[in-house]
Amino acid sequence: MDQHEILVIAVFAGVYLGMALGRWPALALDRTGIALCGAIVLLFFDEETGASADRIDTGTLAVLFGLMVLSAQFAASGLYEWCAARLAAARASPAALLALVVAVTGGLSSLLANDIVVFAMTPILCRGLARAGHDPRPYLLAHAGAANVGSAATLVGNPQNILIGEHGGLDFWHYLAFAGPVSVLGLAVVFLVVWAVWRPAPGAAVGSAEALEGIVLDRALLLKGLAATALLLGLYATELPRWQSTLLVAGLLLVSRRLSTREMLAAIDWHLLVLFGGLFVVTGAISTTSLNAELISLLQAGGLSFEHPLLLAGVSLVGSNTVGNVPLVILLLQALPGLSPQALYALALLSTFAGNFLVIGSLANIIVVERARQEGVAVGFLDHLRAGIPMTLATLALAWGWLVLLGG
Repeated sequence: MDQHEILVIAVFAGVYLGMALGRWPALALDRTGIALCGAIVLLFFDEETGASADRIDTGTLAVLFGLMVLSAQFAASGLYEWCAARLAAARASPAALLALVVAVTGGLSSLLANDIVVFAMTPILCRGLARAGHDPRPYLLAHAGAANVGSAATLVGNPQNILIGEHGGLDFWHYLAFAGPVSVLGLAVVFLVVWAVWRPAPGAAVGSAEALEGIVLDRALLLKGLAATALLLGLYATELPRWQSTLLVAGLLLVSRRLSTREMLAAIDWHLLVLFGGLFVVTGAISTTSLNAELISLLQAGGLSFEHPLLLAGVSLVGSNTVGNVPLVILLLQALPGLSPQALYALALLSTFAGNFLVIGSLANIIVVERARQEGVAVGFLDHLRAGIPMTLATLALAWGWLVLLGG
């Protein structure tokens, strides 16, 4: 191992340690900044490290960007706030209300970016549920859990699935047929676990009409968003590359008489796009080192294969709840370019389900906790753990059984 490989490994270790800790001690750099700085160092010494911007998967970034534009259209229509307000104002028993939260969140997250769904809905849910006399915490935990599990149903529900779909050239509809049924069953698990652990009590009021105050649903913008979604799904059934289909629909949405380009682009999560770009460079460099080849050889010598669902489940559970599911998936795809479509399907499902274990397991969890805190609702680490552990273990077991059934 020469000094150049040592530099690559040192930068990689520093970046992924930052992913696990959330920031470097004594510095204000967050995960995005850490990934970007690591990429800059490697690109500066590109001739020695072999790092290259060519490692950046532009197709994945294009799909992610386009879906963010689509989600921005729905956000501008008020759809997310309207759904959250309707849920909070529902005249329903605690069990029915919990089931509605799971179903609505899971459904929206399957086609739209789950992080944006929870970002928009969480504050309205907090206010409305509190006004109706409910303890918001179990419903927020169900909200976060359903956002993760529901997003696993499609290749566009979350960032890691977008990445896996583009990397493997996976078919959107074939994956939906594979993951859709088990994701629906997973949503049922989310409901049952939260209900069993929390047993939400009836609110002091039957429903809260105040939750709907000030919430306006712009039907014209909503119809345009629905038409764009229908067009996108239709294009996904053609041979046109998914990144081209998504960018085409995004471009059509940007041509608007009511929503300025600045408004639409302000809704884009540029930090996530930069995080992806930085990690592509860093993991691309580490995949060319002798260390990567040696680790793969060790696994093969030990009879371990990432084609096996149990190994993928274990790695997903540990990796998603340390460095995060997005950095984990980027690393695995760069280090193991020969994964079969079946293994990629399993990775998409398992890495997403594993994100419910700890608060830090997925960005959706973190967003729900932070947005709730801003509304005066404290969802603590242990609060999440009570539901997160059984929810994750049960859904992972369900996914493993599903994979074995289909594999048999």
